[in-house]
Amino acid sequence: MKYCVVIIDGASGWPLAERGGKTCLELADTPNLDAMAKEGIIGLARNVPLGMEPSSACACMSVLGYNPKVYYHGRGAIEARSRGVPLEEGDAIFRCNLVATRDGRMWSYSSGYIEDSEAHALIAALERSLGSDGVHFYSGVSYRHLCRITGREDTLLATCTPPHDIPDKPIAEFLPHGPGSELLRDLMARSEEVLREHPVNIARRARGDIPATMIWLFWGSGKTPDMPSFRQIYRLDAAMTSGVDLLRGLAQMVEIEVLDIPGVTDGLDNDYAAQAAGALKALTEHDLVVIHIETPDEAAHAGSIDDKITAIERIDREIVSRLRSWKRTALRVLAMPDHATPIAIQTHTPEPVPFMLWGPGIQATGVKRFTEAEAKSTGVFIEQGHTIMERLIGM
Repeated sequence: MKYCVVIIDGASGWPLAERGGKTCLELADTPNLDAMAKEGIIGLARNVPLGMEPSSACACMSVLGYNPKVYYHGRGAIEARSRGVPLEEGDAIFRCNLVATRDGRMWSYSSGYIEDSEAHALIAALERSLGSDGVHFYSGVSYRHLCRITGREDTLLATCTPPHDIPDKPIAEFLPHGPGSELLRDLMARSEEVLREHPVNIARRARGDIPATMIWLFWGSGKTPDMPSFRQIYRLDAAMTSGVDLLRGLAQMVEIEVLDIPGVTDGLDNDYAAQAAGALKALTEHDLVVIHIETPDEAAHAGSIDDKITAIERIDREIVSRLRSWKRTALRVLAMPDHATPIAIQTHTPEPVPFMLWGPGIQATGVKRFTEAEAKSTGVFIEQGHTIMERLIGM
């Protein structure tokens, strides 16, 4: 038996009044997911334990079969693992987004999805100007980067807000506050001077692109989780494809091989067909492959209904269709979002999300489509989302 986990990041959401009260999953044309839904088990799973932050870090940890209540100690350290950023005793690591503000409001949490080459030049400038023995900046993907602070563990006590939670809101209300926040606010304020007249931003403004006006520090962490390997727990050899550092970091922490597939990104330009082909090739050599697609979540953060629907449809057409028709051997599939990202608020929420188990030995629950409402209608509910991996592999 082979196994595949398809994480459709942020695909779940709320009914849209402007679209007849339907969700993006309901609006999307998904013949392959729907056909599998008719043949499989559909229900709801709580990937974000009650009281925990509704981040992809918590939610994807659950999907991979690890209890966030036990293993989650902050997102920064997970991304640091992916980027090879060293963490020593007394270090604090923060996600460092390049953001754009305008008239004191959050204009773009991604600086218009700034390209890697431009972002890396800006992070290098920040390292030259603001870096020191106690502060270092590390380049990541697009707008997502890291800042490591040494000897100031008190910064981890600061209350920080992710920039994608505050679209078009006054930033003064959401700057880091509380113990240890002074240094974070200082670095954020000083970054504006470094970035204002940088050649990259001058060129972006000239082209009509959104400039990166400052850094935004959040998701601090000071400890790398000590997690048992996936093989140790589930006795399977696994691989993963993803366009984001978080998922690649999680994979490395549990000794899941990270696949390098050209064309796999975190945005609307993701090459879905290449990602599917690379994943299926890996499945001939591994017992289980995880396919993580970030695009629906990014579209929801941007508030684009159409882009989110398009992303879901392309996942169905270019990835799920290939799983349905894969004939090499028996295949079981788990397909689900990690969390909900409703268009109305453009950020994550912690409610349960729909899941589907499909393949040999799985009895149908008798639904017509893979949607939130259909999943709820079955009455199948998994309170502890991290146990769904056991259901997939039949433990």
